Amino acid sequence: MIELERHRKELAGYCYRMLGSGFEAEDAVQETLTRAWKTFDPERGALRPWLYGIATNVCIDMLRSAQRRARAMDLGPAAEPGTPFGAPIAYERWVYPMPDQLMDPAELAVSRESVRLAFVAALQHLPPKQRAVLILRDVLAWSAAEVAGLLETSVPSVNSALQRARATMPATAEPRLEVDEDLLARYVDAFERFDVDTLVALTHEDAVESMPPFAWWLAGREAMHAVLVASGGEGCRGSKLVRAGATTFGQYLDGEAFAIVILETSGGLIRGTTTYLDPLLFPLYDLPMSFGGPDRK
Repeated sequence: MIELERHRKELAGYCYRMLGSGFEAEDAVQETLTRAWKTFDPERGALRPWLYGIATNVCIDMLRSAQRRARAMDLGPAAEPGTPFGAPIAYERWVYPMPDQLMDPAELAVSRESVRLAFVAALQHLPPKQRAVLILRDVLAWSAAEVAGLLETSVPSVNSALQRARATMPATAEPRLEVDEDLLARYVDAFERFDVDTLVALTHEDAVESMPPFAWWLAGREAMHAVLVASGGEGCRGSKLVRAGATTFGQYLDGEAFAIVILETSGGLIRGTTTYLDPLLFPLYDLPMSFGGPDRK
């Protein structure tokens, strides 16, 4: 079992890209390892590709009756300031994040862009087998022959599926994800003080902001400024942000788990903010549901 466990984190990254949900990826990995524990035969060949084969089948089974997961920006136009949030949309419709600590750090070091929300959402446009081919070939750099063996098909079929997948993938046209520690520190300080002018100054003019499970989202610095001013700090004042990943924070409101905030940065500014209003994500990030004692440390 130890031999199987050492593949857990890389399988988690693969299943996350396939499924678009950290919760479901964890379930898929556990099912993969359980099946492998029961059925592995060393005479079948190398362990790693065999595990990926099981994981692919598990993910495809999970996707058979699932709706395509998406971001708010995929569901409709940007909201005007003052527009109500509307009714929440079911969890199953959203691309959900995957914590860094559950994935392979070596893989993240070279391909962090492949687990950003925009890329994972774009993958959801592909049929499951094309999705698997594109991830294995373009993200994990498997050869066409290796993918053909894993999927029990031919190299021409793999190449054809890859070509179709590349043609179908929506163009995200987003810059390389940066981890700007100085920018993040200034953002946290401004957020916790509810300094609207500084928060807005730290964002790109064309930045976007969304708040799953609501389809409501904002486009542009001016809209964000208007909403922040109108809110009077509701949902922000009394907050503490706790680092939970490279550009991810747990937001505690009055000491209680409130939201997971994921930032996308480039050029010294924030390009996107996704605030998951779902405290159930906190255990996935190993964050407590309440933040500390009287001084909240």
